[in-house]
Amino acid sequence: MAFTPLHDRVLVRRIEGEEKTAGGLIIPESAKEKPAEGEIISAGEGARKDNGELIPMAVKAGDKVLFGKWSGTEVTIDGEELLIMKESDILGLL
Repeated sequence: MAFTPLHDRVLVRRIEGEEKTAGGLIIPESAKEKPAEGEIISAGEGARKDNGELIPMAVKAGDKVLFGKWSGTEVTIDGEELLIMKESDILGLL
């Protein structure tokens, strides 16, 4: 893939949720919510302070993250649906 996010943005692949409930019921596609977990595919170099000093990213490619339900912008790259979001949209590492 030839896409590299700029500044404090990351490219995320969603991790699909469970197909069944804890009780064993199968969840149909129409009832599923989009997962709020993902894996970082690539990350920018980080944000910059007003004086030009680089603030390094707290996440890196390969990290599994939790993000808000409405976070990011959906894009299709090489036929795969991915998300581009700011590092601040990430709630935490898994």
